Amino acid sequence: MNFRNLVAAIAVGVGTLATAVVAEAADKKVVVAYQTDALPSSVAIANGEFAKETGYDIDFRRFNSGAEIFAAIASGDVQVGYVGSSPFAAAVSRGLEVKAFYLASISGIDEALVVRNGSGIESLNDLKGKKLAAAPVSTDHYQLLALIKSLGLTEKDVQVFAIPQPEIVASYNRGDIDGGFVWDPALTELKKNGKVLVTSKEVADKGAPTFSAWVATSKFAADNPDFLKGFASVINKYYASSASDKSAWGPDSDNAKSLAKLLGGTADQQASALKNLTLLTPEVQASDAWLGGGDKAGAGKILKDTASFLKEQGKVSDVLANYGAFVTADALTGVSN
Repeated sequence: MNFRNLVAAIAVGVGTLATAVVAEAADKKVVVAYQTDALPSSVAIANGEFAKETGYDIDFRRFNSGAEIFAAIASGDVQVGYVGSSPFAAAVSRGLEVKAFYLASISGIDEALVVRNGSGIESLNDLKGKKLAAAPVSTDHYQLLALIKSLGLTEKDVQVFAIPQPEIVASYNRGDIDGGFVWDPALTELKKNGKVLVTSKEVADKGAPTFSAWVATSKFAADNPDFLKGFASVINKYYASSASDKSAWGPDSDNAKSLAKLLGGTADQQASALKNLTLLTPEVQASDAWLGGGDKAGAGKILKDTASFLKEQGKVSDVLANYGAFVTADALTGVSN
């Protein structure tokens, strides 16, 4: 091969390699949706650790609710998102193919029904005739409806408004509604002029458990298993830190300040909100009680029970035979405290 031909051959080879590199880089782009909940792992959104650990170009986008995130997933705009079990159950019942690969939290005191001072509500027995609100198709909406049903009441007895959290706060402050079932930062805002009547954990104990989770489209999960494992490992790192190093998550900590900058509110409010979370270790998540076990997965059962309730309420038209296919413990393999 003469020199001219050799140069030409090298040029072709370099061009092919460059094209392959560009193509690989393009494949490693993902849009991830998050919400305003205070989670330890949100610090990794702020400092770029998710991108560093996974090697992906991550476009993080903030949403007000899981319902909005599922709409974005359905449109193809989002591949990974942080959602609650109620919009999750509704979405997959309508045919959306997603998988939960990490449980962000389970029913705790980080979500609650707060009633306004002067509303005349002192106990659950006082809810009849009152006006309450929750974000549409959220876990809070589901639990509020379940709570009303458990009291022998219907939406004819209690007016329930399905409105976004910012509108709940505004309506509450104006006195237009008597209470709201919310999460932070709305939870903190409502408590300034009211009190917690019942928590998400208490409603769960009454038979309506919920969870929040990181989900991925089934196609993205199948094509990018290493991304999910890397993403899960970062979450676990921050969860383990929040459990073992309390001083690193106090109101004066860099972590709390980082959360306040990303999510709003103050560092003190973020630190306080973190204390309300109920988190699970990877080992517990991977068990049959939650994400493991295939069709027997506990999280799948919660989704089915939620979907059944939503059908009773006319929120969804169909309930699937099993919801185990929408949860997976694969990303937790090899992940530990």
